[in-house]
Amino acid sequence: MTRFSANLGFLWADLALPDAIRAAQKAGFDAVECHWPYDHDPKQVRAALEETGLPMLGLNTLRGNPGENGLAALPGREAEARAEIDRAIAYARAIGCGAVHVMAGFATGPDAEATFLANLDHACRVAPDLTILIEPLNRYDAPGYFLTGSDQAAALIAQAGHPNLRLMFDCYHLQIMEGDLTRRLERHLPVIGHIQIASVPDRGRPDHGELDYRHVFLTLERLGWDCPLGAEYKCAGPAEDSLGWMTDLSRTSGAGE
Repeated sequence: MTRFSANLGFLWADLALPDAIRAAQKAGFDAVECHWPYDHDPKQVRAALEETGLPMLGLNTLRGNPGENGLAALPGREAEARAEIDRAIAYARAIGCGAVHVMAGFATGPDAEATFLANLDHACRVAPDLTILIEPLNRYDAPGYFLTGSDQAAALIAQAGHPNLRLMFDCYHLQIMEGDLTRRLERHLPVIGHIQIASVPDRGRPDHGELDYRHVFLTLERLGWDCPLGAEYKCAGPAEDSLGWMTDLSRTSGAGE
């Protein structure tokens, strides 16, 4: 049975994080995830997670200065990058969150790759109890971002050599950049740590657009994927009004049987 995680960076983003967690539980989600929870008291976030019984699957390192999109691949910014990695790890542990997404930032070239690998090595060694995630982003939403493809991410994971370093497979970003998602899921499944969904190209609810999530869900079922899929999409109105896809896609794909 396909299960879903509410990405609270997009869904119920107008609520305080503890209240957004409660709203996700009321709406029938199986888990939650977030972007940057650091303005919220971790004790209150953990209390909401325990109250609802929902696991927090992941959170992000901070982006850096205004206009930046992560620090981990920026040569010369290693001290800042590692401070943010350590901060994210401490917060994740405080709320019982299982994964930290280390944001690479806007960079290119061999020096950026070496810097990213060194910072990922730091993250993986400091937090062997957590999953460290890296996520390719598409060139339209994040032009100049260091990490743009699943093969690039898989090669970095292999080079790093840490079992807790995994790929965040965002179907929205990778459909835009690469397509051929069935074969990419098959090829990279051993290193995938989390999967996210949204429609393409508008990043709305996943029941329209060019990507057939009925097929994606059936593919994941065939491959044995049983972790919640992250619903990271933009709502046109209240989040509660956008959730019909959870039933419709599961029913029409057979994933809810």
